[in-house]
Amino acid sequence: MKRFDVEKIRNVALVGHGGSGKTSLGEAMIFVAGAANRLGKVDDGNSILDFEPEEKSHNLTLSTGIASFEYDKHKITILDTPGYDVFLYDGMCALHAAEAAILVAGGDGDIKFEAEKMWKRAEELGLPRAVTVTKLDKENTSFDKLMELLPNHFDSTFVKLQLPIGSASEFKGFIDLLKMKAVTFTDASGKGVEGDIPADMSDLAQSARDEMVEGLVETDESLMEKFFEGEDISTAELEKALSMGMASGEVVPVTIACGTSAVGASALLDLMVSAFPSPADRAEVVAEGMEGIAADESKPLAAVVFKTISDPFAGRLNIVRVYQGKMTPDASYHNSTKDAEERVGQIAALFGKELATLTEAGPGDIFAVPKLKETVTGDTFTKKGTSCAIEFVAPPVPLISYAATAKKKGEEDKLGQGIKKMQDEDTTLRVNRNAETKELVVSCMGRLHIDIINERMKRKYGAEMELKTPKVPYRETLKGSTKVQGRHKKQSGGRGQFADTWIEIKPLKSGEGFRFVDKIVGGAIPRQYIPAVEAGIKERMAKGVIAGYPVVDVEVTLYDGKYHDVDSSEMAFKIAGSLGFKKGAMECKPVLLEPIHMVTVRVPDASLGDVIGDLNSRRGRVLGMDPEGGWQVVKAHVPLSEVQAYAPDLRSMTAGRGTFVTEFDHYEEVPAQLAEKIIAESNLDEDEE
Repeated sequence: MKRFDVEKIRNVALVGHGGSGKTSLGEAMIFVAGAANRLGKVDDGNSILDFEPEEKSHNLTLSTGIASFEYDKHKITILDTPGYDVFLYDGMCALHAAEAAILVAGGDGDIKFEAEKMWKRAEELGLPRAVTVTKLDKENTSFDKLMELLPNHFDSTFVKLQLPIGSASEFKGFIDLLKMKAVTFTDASGKGVEGDIPADMSDLAQSARDEMVEGLVETDESLMEKFFEGEDISTAELEKALSMGMASGEVVPVTIACGTSAVGASALLDLMVSAFPSPADRAEVVAEGMEGIAADESKPLAAVVFKTISDPFAGRLNIVRVYQGKMTPDASYHNSTKDAEERVGQIAALFGKELATLTEAGPGDIFAVPKLKETVTGDTFTKKGTSCAIEFVAPPVPLISYAATAKKKGEEDKLGQGIKKMQDEDTTLRVNRNAETKELVVSCMGRLHIDIINERMKRKYGAEMELKTPKVPYRETLKGSTKVQGRHKKQSGGRGQFADTWIEIKPLKSGEGFRFVDKIVGGAIPRQYIPAVEAGIKERMAKGVIAGYPVVDVEVTLYDGKYHDVDSSEMAFKIAGSLGFKKGAMECKPVLLEPIHMVTVRVPDASLGDVIGDLNSRRGRVLGMDPEGGWQVVKAHVPLSEVQAYAPDLRSMTAGRGTFVTEFDHYEEVPAQLAEKIIAESNLDEDEE
């Protein structure tokens, strides 16, 4: 693909909830621009933007699809973002590469929380926004109803640029309120025919145009004066006002399209060319170490990696957006995030899964760089000798965890390698080995998320996970004190084994851990054997005494004992210490402890009662609530065992709008009835060393 002047580049993200028609709209624009010889359709599995096998099988956009193409002497790059909550982070990363965002909303009058989240993030980045209403050719859809809903969800001024002609099976096209012409369509070629406005819609169209003009002139004082003085305002003046209003965020234009028949796709592309900002008009890019980043290729390089793809054959593929400076193949660049040098062998424009080699890339360009060693999503590229860290959206905290094992025996190494590759391209995936439960714990955004990860990993690397709920890292402690003898004597011919210890066991305060006190006097036990006694006690504590969980917060004092000159050994005293502790611990009222997490939940006011009731049913202890402009932030202490599957339940209670974070806080005693069940299920071996 050839280079374009920065003023001729448009990078646009399609955002909205799943099923709103984003991918179909993107396919329609690609088709009418002449970049594809057929109209790709999601349902037919021939989409350019949704090309991954998992996207085709699930009929979902799972990661941002990217396509760069030429239209009207401009380079258009479409960023088709995911619309389902568990994959939204990938879309939020893509917003860093865009100059504008189009909210795609189905005419069914439903605006879901995913659309709200993406809109808010675009607003935070200072991106101009537009709305495109789709699916008006379907039953039970209404353009007017959606226009009524928009201000309830977003604090913006929405200006209609078009009106639909007909609805459902009678949907024929739209009225262009700028030109005051009807544009009708008879097939899926995307080529509309301009004509007069239907007589029965004339008054409605004039009223809508007056409303549009009034909304646009508010962005320009001189136009406002002309408007109030009753002077005519030209189409060119209105288009300029629209562009200014979008750039300032004062105006959000609303258009109409039908992706599956390409209706409105050309008009939307024309709007991008005439009114959407170029990279030269982009809002300030926040970066540490470099101020005043501008779309100037003569200045030092400032570029960010906003997406990573892992391929078993091609290796890692990083998707880069240049803000300032330029990049060329066969050159080295500084990854200032990792403080590492990376050799860039080649760069390529993206068109779905296809790559087109580039000779250079400058401000506004979006492209792929293969086979980098250190670079991942969120990293900043600069020229060697300069330092810059472009502000990038942080990955969300995972909401649910699973214990993972290889589905087939002997594939543990393959599983580990596969998970690592999946982490390279999906930074919301976290993996750790729990030291207490010995499980490999995979944390993610939800069940659909981990299922897709599993499918991809099986396809790409031949590894598959078996998933189950992670074990809860319970602990044990003691509530009483005792003095007890630990004696080990064994004679089986030849040299025997002998060790005799007396220990005192008593509880410590929560969090104090383990304390071993040596009070041996007079050589009752030789000094070289005392560490062995402590080691035996620690070993027994690690195994637990009632349910197999580590014993914590106890003090053990070794105060007396006996030894034999021939038969005593370190091993004998280690066994004696272990036996003594196990015997004594059972006399000290052992109890089970469970991890308690601090759970912070943010929910709409309307959902507060349901959420509080649910937290109480999970043995939660609500600590407080803080109002936050139509929302409530609830803090509660809840046992980990009760929140391991909280994410889908909260999503159900709040229609997906509720969010939460959870972190370990402390341990508390498990209620007796529950403890009995956990102990019974533990099957702790009654081993005697």
